[in-house]
Amino acid sequence: MAAILGGGLGGLSTGYYLLKNCVNAHMKLALFEASDFYGGWIRSIRTNDYIFEQGPRTIRPKGPYGLNTLNMIQELGLSEHVSAVLPSHPAATTRMVCVGHTLHTLPSRFSQIFTKTKPFSKPLILAALHDLTQPGLELKDDSIYNFVSRRFGQELADYAVSPMICGICAGDAKEISVKFLMKTLFEYEQTHGGVLKGVVKNMFKPQPENEQALSELALKSQEERWSVYTLQGGLETLPETLKEHLVNNNVEVHSNSKIEEIEFVDSSSVLLRNKKGEILDLKHVYSAIPAHALAKLVERQHPHLSEQLEQIPFVNVGIVNLFFDSQETLIAPAFGFLVPPKENSPILGVVFDSCCNPEQKGTVLTVMLGGRWFKERFGDNITKDQLLAIAMKEVRSILKITMEPTVSHVNILEKCIPQYVIGHYDRVEYIRKYIKQHNLPLSLVGCSYDGVGINDVIYSAKAQVERDCTV
Repeated sequence: MAAILGGGLGGLSTGYYLLKNCVNAHMKLALFEASDFYGGWIRSIRTNDYIFEQGPRTIRPKGPYGLNTLNMIQELGLSEHVSAVLPSHPAATTRMVCVGHTLHTLPSRFSQIFTKTKPFSKPLILAALHDLTQPGLELKDDSIYNFVSRRFGQELADYAVSPMICGICAGDAKEISVKFLMKTLFEYEQTHGGVLKGVVKNMFKPQPENEQALSELALKSQEERWSVYTLQGGLETLPETLKEHLVNNNVEVHSNSKIEEIEFVDSSSVLLRNKKGEILDLKHVYSAIPAHALAKLVERQHPHLSEQLEQIPFVNVGIVNLFFDSQETLIAPAFGFLVPPKENSPILGVVFDSCCNPEQKGTVLTVMLGGRWFKERFGDNITKDQLLAIAMKEVRSILKITMEPTVSHVNILEKCIPQYVIGHYDRVEYIRKYIKQHNLPLSLVGCSYDGVGINDVIYSAKAQVERDCTV
């Protein structure tokens, strides 16, 4: 029997791909979730009037990873539940940053790079030209902030890239590795001495084709050029359907089953001890739990591995969902706005859910708070009522909404997003080499290692399972 630890998206996707590629009548599969909830940080609060998303709310369809997720969604029978945002929609064209409590729309069309638009003090085309005048700098890794500042100027780093990092991983661009989002551009600098030089030299090289067969849904997303999409009834529909798929295919799914320790016997035998003291004898373990949680399970037998896993930092994020039951929309159509860290704001940004999702009635907003700066801004004992008051103060000041929310919901997501700081990818490579060198029957999947987005987590499971099944 093989076991999966964790019933979040990573664990459920691992089960899905094991069923698809490896599991047969002679191999049993079990999934262990420590809580009574499946889906990890994907959680949707549903009513007839609104959907409050506690975690991710949209999925990007582009690239091999995005197309892979669409393939999965069609195979699960969820195509009819997809609600796409087309490129002409305000949620695709209007993304803003808040500087000095004033909202500024970021350029979204090529023609806009030739004119000066606030908060930038000069046309963005000059940022591109800045790259041509800067010498290359040989580095193994760098922060995404330093890289963008060096190649394109500090304003682009401050007002575009830094808030974007806040929105993606609630992190500090001055700490996050450039390889997190701009690996190819960084490699252009290292290889060719500059980003634009690298772009030009690679422009006429044949691009690798996407080798995976595309579903009708994936092809439709390309033809219609979707910006993002969501699922009717909220994104929790995806993990719910995945869990149902596993159960229907005879996977043993155990809730409230926390594993207390992993003991490796040899390369094809591993023992799991649960909180009841029971010992489970298995052939292989797929860990889809956070790196810091896995670190505790292997600490006694492999303290060095545990130490390396613990070095992957995570941050807390406050989530405040607001529903205003108003016939008249209270916001301009847009995806929402993010706040650059240099503004020292208590909030990371606000998503305009009622613009992104046609199911929403009235005005629905999600305010994100804290992240990398959670403790320094809120301390250790912040209450949900205090977070709500802080969120509402910012919403009133920035969006000029004076009415009280009809319904609100506040949650503090503790250690919810890993931070891919400088050196992260070398650390993950080292961890996997350690596992291989010690012949441990253990595979790592999930957001701790190969990407924090929905598409990344699903593809991480697919890639790991396919590697294991071909060995």
